[in-house]
Amino acid sequence: MLISLSSRVFTLPSTLSLGTFIKHLPTPKSSLQFYPISIHKATRALFSAGGGIHSTHFEGLTSNQKHQIHVYIDSLLQWNQKMNLTAVKEENEVMERHVEDSLAIIDPIRTSYLSHCGESSENMRVVDVGSGAGLPGLILAIACPGWKVTLLESMNKRCVFLENVAGLIGLPNVQVVRDRAECLGQEDAFRESFDVAVARAVAEMRILAEYCLPLVRVGGLFAAAKGHDPQEEVARAERAIRLMGASLLQTCSVESHSKYGQRTAVICLKDGPTPKKYPRAPGTPSKLPL
Repeated sequence: MLISLSSRVFTLPSTLSLGTFIKHLPTPKSSLQFYPISIHKATRALFSAGGGIHSTHFEGLTSNQKHQIHVYIDSLLQWNQKMNLTAVKEENEVMERHVEDSLAIIDPIRTSYLSHCGESSENMRVVDVGSGAGLPGLILAIACPGWKVTLLESMNKRCVFLENVAGLIGLPNVQVVRDRAECLGQEDAFRESFDVAVARAVAEMRILAEYCLPLVRVGGLFAAAKGHDPQEEVARAERAIRLMGASLLQTCSVESHSKYGQRTAVICLKDGPTPKKYPRAPGTPSKLPL
């Protein structure tokens, strides 16, 4: 498993466990603990055959992938007792509100990529900008094991959670980077290096464009997971999308079983290179959106 702090990537030696490595991370004093994972009875019942949520996305996964999602949900809820990862407190809500929404954007990404970007969508480099609790990035890494997924998160505590849960699940295709999008987008090792950038519940679309598109290669995609009616937000973002060297490819509704309403995937195609002055200094895009 790869781990990156402040844009420096580390490969763990075979003799060093992930838990031992994390103990030496420069984390502030806190009451965080590493919990052994034991799937709650409620979680097992939720996903057992014939019970709980009936999801075509989830049911299409292998038994091992379903187990990995069980582990993720259980770990998320345990860590959430000590730190703010999600407002959701129940297993079925995590499935409906987070896992299902994350799985739902896979088909639009694959379809758009195959139509406009490449002959195969099996081995893409994907960056999840503002990953937070690993949504959608960790779920994408589980469902698409051929994708190399970078989880970009600026908060150290959340990075520790992401590293821990990725290790528990067993995801060799996941890299955690602790940095800001505005900084990473100016680094040669990451700038315009990803096939796809994704973001969910991070910021308004015109701000997201400046966070995400500098990281996407020319000919790649930026996919934003939005609510049921993002048309006005998308219209306000069109200038920023063009300035980043991209164009709006499609806005499509995605299947959602969530009681929180229909979801939308906003897909942009990177037509040309992003001007070097973007992204601007940390904090600027949110204060002075384009």
